[in-house]
Parts: sequence; structure tokens; C-alpha cells
Amino acid sequence: MTEHVHADGGRSAIDAVRISGVDKVFETRGGQVAALEGIDLTVAAGEFVSLIGPSGCGKSTLMRLIADLDQPSGGSVSVFGKSAKDARIAQDYGIAFQQAGLLPWRTVAENIELPLSLHGRGKIERSDRVAELIELVSLGDFADRYPDQLSGGMQQRVAIARALAEKPRLLLMDEPFGALDEMTRERMQSELVRICAETGAAVVFVTHSIPEAVFLSDRVVVMSPRPGRIQQVVSMALADDRSEGLREQHEFFDMITAVREALHDGSPVAAVRGVENR
Repeated sequence: MTEHVHADGGRSAIDAVRISGVDKVFETRGGQVAALEGIDLTVAAGEFVSLIGPSGCGKSTLMRLIADLDQPSGGSVSVFGKSAKDARIAQDYGIAFQQAGLLPWRTVAENIELPLSLHGRGKIERSDRVAELIELVSLGDFADRYPDQLSGGMQQRVAIARALAEKPRLLLMDEPFGALDEMTRERMQSELVRICAETGAAVVFVTHSIPEAVFLSDRVVVMSPRPGRIQQVVSMALADDRSEGLREQHEFFDMITAVREALHDGSPVAAVRGVENR
């Protein structure tokens, strides 16, 4: 993996995520089910890494292990040099998963405000940031509504805004844009790129969309069918400027082809620049 370096030439801060030899086995009535096997992955500080693969390959399971919402059967997971548990307690990351997980007794604005309140932000700062995020996710007319008054897609937009509230050093995102219309989805992708550039946040991002993974990522991790393994890692040979114009450039389509071939296993993807075979 390419090292991320500071402007003075020194190595970057400690890795955002380090996963070593991780296995995950679930106990079921029918016996043991191996969900993940031999996962080794490092996400550098400030790096954007997407996980992509067929349904059931363990993408979301791996995300849950990073977030300490589940524990590995073998191997280790660290976040900013801490155990996943300690990182969770320290609130070192923001999370946006498939389920919105909103508090039903709090309005849209109050749900988005919650992390800011927990971290002791001032009233004016909270109000300004909430207003900015509500506008970002196009819910300006729904700030005072409650979750049960929103569609599923709208609830997910609130959850995304809440995860972005503190501009954390690490975002864990499990298909956060899947419920959005295409125009809003692309707008959110561009906004996420901007936020990461401004804050230096690292991102681990689960998606089924190849174009989304290519547009957002420094590297795309392609996972195999269950038990999930890292099949290939495709480094994006793209310009640092991830503006809307990128979507029309031939390099963008080349990278889409590279990831698609990696997903189909055995295609000549290894010949494409920036592919690391695993």
C-alpha cells in the first residue's frame, strides 16, 4: 500500500484501521457458518476504502467488527491504534449503516444534533451545523418532523447527516446512499469527498455500486463469495480532484471496468494499473 505522508515528508498519523488475520464464524442451528476468513486490511489515516462484492460476502459483517458491534472469532481489529471497543467508547468514528437507527422521540433536527450535544458543542454552533446538514440532505421542510412521519429514504438521509455532524476522523458507512434518488446520491457523494478533504477523515464504505465505489475511493476492496476473503484490491488510477467532471472521463470508465473484472474473478484485471492481487 502507498504510504500517506505529511507535507514535511514524514509518515502519516497512525493507521485509521488495521485488520489482521480476522475470521468470523456464526453459530446457527444448522452448525457453524464461516462469514469471513483470513482478512488482512489496513486503512491509512485519510484514506477512502470501499468494500464491494456479492451479497452475503461479509462486507457488512466486516464493518460491524470495525465498529465493535460484533467481535471476530479470530484475529484482531484496531482503530487509531486502539482496540475496536476502546475506539467505540471514545467515539472515534461516525457511523451510517443501512438501518437509520433514529430516536423516535426526537425530531429530525434533534436527531442530527445528538452527537453535537453529547460532545458539548455550544447552542449556536449546534444550530448552525444542523441547519447546514439539513440543507445538505434536502430535508429543509422536515426539520420538526419525527422519524415515523418520514419515508425510509428520508430517515436514512437523517442518519447520514447525523454521522457527518462531528466531521469525525473515521466514517463507517454501510450503503448509506442506497435509498437516495440518483441526483441526491451523486450530490451526497460529492459532498462526502469535500468533507473528507476538509477534515482528513478516513472512510470505510460498503456499496454494491461499482461507479460509486470508483468515484469515492482511493482503493476498492473486492471480496469473494462466502466465506468472505479479500480477492483483490484495486487502487484507483484517478486524479485527486473528484469533481463531477470525473464521471465523464475515460479513466473513470477504465477503473469501473477494472473493478467489474475483479468481481468476475479470473479476468485479466491484474494487467490493469493499480491492481494488487491477494
